Amino acid sequence: MIIRYERPYSHAAHWARGFARIAFAIFALSLLAHRFGPLTTPHFLALALLSGGLALTGVLLAAVGLTRLWKVAAVGGIASLSALAYAAPPLGFLGFGAVQYLMRPKIYDITTDTVTPPPWIEAPTAEKSWLTRNPMVTPQDREAQIVAYPGLTGRRYDGALDRVFQGVRKVVGETRITVTAELGVENARADLEDLAVQPGAGANTNSEPDVIPVPAARPAPDLDALPGRRATDVVLQGEWRTLIVGFRFDVLIRLREEAETTFVDLRVASRYGAHDLGTGASFAEEFLRALDAELLGIAGD
Repeated sequence: MIIRYERPYSHAAHWARGFARIAFAIFALSLLAHRFGPLTTPHFLALALLSGGLALTGVLLAAVGLTRLWKVAAVGGIASLSALAYAAPPLGFLGFGAVQYLMRPKIYDITTDTVTPPPWIEAPTAEKSWLTRNPMVTPQDREAQIVAYPGLTGRRYDGALDRVFQGVRKVVGETRITVTAELGVENARADLEDLAVQPGAGANTNSEPDVIPVPAARPAPDLDALPGRRATDVVLQGEWRTLIVGFRFDVLIRLREEAETTFVDLRVASRYGAHDLGTGASFAEEFLRALDAELLGIAGD
């Protein structure tokens, strides 16, 4: 007489795999639609939270399935492990975001000049949806940035404006910034015509000039109507997106020539939400390091 032992079946493990598969599908499709398609950030985050809830349900059911496997050898161990694998991407994404949210200050706009931040050429606009925030950056936000990122400052280079501008242009391309607006770019162009020797410029003539120059009044100070901007500044504004997820950030770069040196300031703002999860400061530091490497040898104090 043959005795066969019937192993119980774990329905929890079966449902765990189903929930986790649905969660992974929602997360993967929404991520692709956000990075390469028309899905906006608020809608993507809403779908990511939905997939996270389904994935968490799958993990809890998978834990039940593994417990049943350990205690009564219930069928469902492979299904439980499969559920954990499917649930890992959405939960890992939300877990990383939660850690950054708790560890980083709640700010969405950072700048290397907290006293007179460079103003936008074109004010960034985006549909906020449920990701609301204060449209004005407060002094408390700037203080929080100084405390969290004390080393985030502008760069001074012992080089002409046109030379530093060339380096900035190269780094802009390397960091995948799409330039959307420019201001004062003509200030960085080398005036070669003034350096060229005109024909007959060295001839010694005794003829009197036809027009006698009349002294003019000293021009008004070279200042723009907006605080933080001068007419001699070179300003670039663009859009940058994170490599994998595709979060959008607005970037503004200001170049200012001062006493035979050029000062470079940076401003980075998240397009959505009141918290950039520290991404803005990380990108600013990456950009400035790349610019230091590009202009190696002419950096000042």
